[in-house]
Amino acid sequence: MVLVICFVLLGLCMLTSLAFGSRMVGLHDVIDGLFHPAADSYEANVVRKRISRTVFSLLCGAALGVSGALMQAVTRNPIADPSILGVNTGASLFVVCGIAFLNISTANQYIWLALAGAAITALFVFGIGSLGRSGATPIKLVLAGAATSAALSSLVMAIMIPRSYVMDQFRFWQVGSVGSANWDNISTFTPFLLIGILVAIFSAPALNALALGDDVATGLGVRTGTLRLIAALGAVLLCGSATALAGPIGFVGLLSTHVMRLILGPDLRFVIPMSALSGAIILTVSDVLGRLIGSPGELEVGVVTAFIGAPILILLTMKLKVRSL
Repeated sequence: MVLVICFVLLGLCMLTSLAFGSRMVGLHDVIDGLFHPAADSYEANVVRKRISRTVFSLLCGAALGVSGALMQAVTRNPIADPSILGVNTGASLFVVCGIAFLNISTANQYIWLALAGAAITALFVFGIGSLGRSGATPIKLVLAGAATSAALSSLVMAIMIPRSYVMDQFRFWQVGSVGSANWDNISTFTPFLLIGILVAIFSAPALNALALGDDVATGLGVRTGTLRLIAALGAVLLCGSATALAGPIGFVGLLSTHVMRLILGPDLRFVIPMSALSGAIILTVSDVLGRLIGSPGELEVGVVTAFIGAPILILLTMKLKVRSL
């Protein structure tokens, strides 16, 4: 039933994404744009232009949803998310360094730099959060992520401010948007998405054992260190590649995973694939809301997800009553 509802919502999201924007089009125009190549009306061409944006939004949302589920499972932190742990900021720093010092400008170049930045930041935050007797507790990881994100954001600004050409190229990417999507970006992004999702799906049974604690997981035959490394690499692939092309969009992984966990329970064999669907729905709905709120222009999707996600994060933190607090 949940799967059917998600697919229905996904279909509605696709229709609204194709129909709504600075120029509203009707259902007849959407059908013409999708299924009648001979139709050459202005509205049909608008729909065709929005197809790549809609597909890219769905794929990015799926990647961020699965990435959030993996990060929460690996760190055993219920409020882990690429934006909260500073991973997005690490990807941003490497991208802005590439723009400033290496003159990069293509999606292929963005992706590799963003993946490197995301991986190094994830390792650093987990290392800092693991210091001390208690190990990597939820509150220590969040504090380490917040401190790292603040420091890296300062470095990003220090690099940008003296270089106006870098600021012009970077400022729109930094907000987080799917508006510049094209089929080249989608073809570049898809292999990383598929590899990351496959890693997540095959890791799910072992991650369920890890949720019982490292000692129990080891007793069940799980190599916890190897498992954490592989799952973390899958999460970095997903969030790093999505961040490279869409910018640092926050809270999608947090929201999608918590929604699915509330509905389906803690079993990651179900939570991970359903987080992909719910992440796609959340990001696409946020993109449509941004277009409607900012009409005749648009409000970037990263701003919309932040407005939605920040209050929910506060409520989750209050409800969870993390022991370390």
